Amino acid sequence: MFLTPYFSKQDQTVHVTAQQASDFAKAIASDFNPIHNVGAKRFCVPGDLLFALVLNQYGLHQKMHFTFEGMVGDGVELQFADSVASQFAISDSRDKTYLQVETSGDKVHCATQIESFVRSYVAFSGLNFIHVLVPMMKQHQMMINPARPLVIYESMSFDLHTLDFDQVSLKLVDQQLEITGKRGDVTLSFELLANDRVVGTGVKTLVMSGLRPYEAEKAAGMVADYESYRHAFEAA
Repeated sequence: MFLTPYFSKQDQTVHVTAQQASDFAKAIASDFNPIHNVGAKRFCVPGDLLFALVLNQYGLHQKMHFTFEGMVGDGVELQFADSVASQFAISDSRDKTYLQVETSGDKVHCATQIESFVRSYVAFSGLNFIHVLVPMMKQHQMMINPARPLVIYESMSFDLHTLDFDQVSLKLVDQQLEITGKRGDVTLSFELLANDRVVGTGVKTLVMSGLRPYEAEKAAGMVADYESYRHAFEAA
């Protein structure tokens, strides 16, 4: 399985090192948020890696809903039971919950399908900051704190009409930003495509906090910083 380099598992305990999390963010998701860098002050494991690990362990269901409840730090021991009900949680060894999962419909555990689904989704997710969030901030003339550019991954869900596919891709079809004071709730709607036909739909939600009036120069600085991290990784 292509996820093998990015985690270790002993019995029911899954462990992701900071290096594994950082490698996944950059190499698989093209996500260069510095919060995923080894040694980052507020380091956290990418939510997309947790999502991928759930599919790897429990299979791909027609309908799945993921609610992210906490950021996983370095050294956290996550508990992945061998079998679960249609609703379950991913918690640590101290029973702190990081992810709630709901599933329904038919299920497959095909490595080819799961890898395609994960790669397509996390690649789509990795493009969100520069290609979706920054233009939305400009449109609404509000922006996150450039000194601490933190965007919280809140939830993700999808509904597959069929599981009859090998490869799947994602297409963004709608984006909304609702601002309440200093909080911005982002909703991204997407279609899942296989051989140019729609095989499902999905929604991802994010929270932007600490919003302030938009400043073009500082927004451009955030983009430049993000791109510099990408170039440094590619050069290495």
